[in-house]
Amino acid sequence: MPTRILLEGRPGAGKTTALRRLAALLTTRAATGFTTEEIRQSGVRVGFALETLTGRREVLAHVDLPGPPRVGKYGVDLGVMERLALPALLPAATEEAGRLVLIDELGRMELECTAFRDAVDALFVAEVDIVATLHTHRDPFTDTLRRRSDIEVVHLGPANRDTLPGELAARLRRPWTHEGPPSHG
Repeated sequence: MPTRILLEGRPGAGKTTALRRLAALLTTRAATGFTTEEIRQSGVRVGFALETLTGRREVLAHVDLPGPPRVGKYGVDLGVMERLALPALLPAATEEAGRLVLIDELGRMELECTAFRDAVDALFVAEVDIVATLHTHRDPFTDTLRRRSDIEVVHLGPANRDTLPGELAARLRRPWTHEGPPSHG
């Protein structure tokens, strides 16, 4: 059975850092997906960039983008989701079992994109391993995922942010197969 983990934490808890460390530790396993990070000017957050695991990067949201949509003070460029995030996710939902998908994050800006929500729904029923980050705030889409019995919600905080990437990497080093989980011998 695929591993499906939602890594939940408050802003600044280290979700992006943990996901990037996890990707770096999984050298024997091909992963697909993306991370997001803050854009700062003079120490002030002015937006967010999205970067695929293959290194393609664009501005997802910024105070200077007009929107729509707008999330808080940020205009969101949904085209970035369509150009970068979706191509990084969709192949995994249709390819062979055992793929690994890393998503940072299932947040309000990303979820403004209907095609992204549809892709995430498809991934969570596909035969792929998934680790996705999400904020602790409530949202109908992520609340539905949290309630699923096949999804493990792991809280990320100061007590586990340094050790969690290694623990997850140990669980995900080898893909599972239809015959059962990988042997640990």
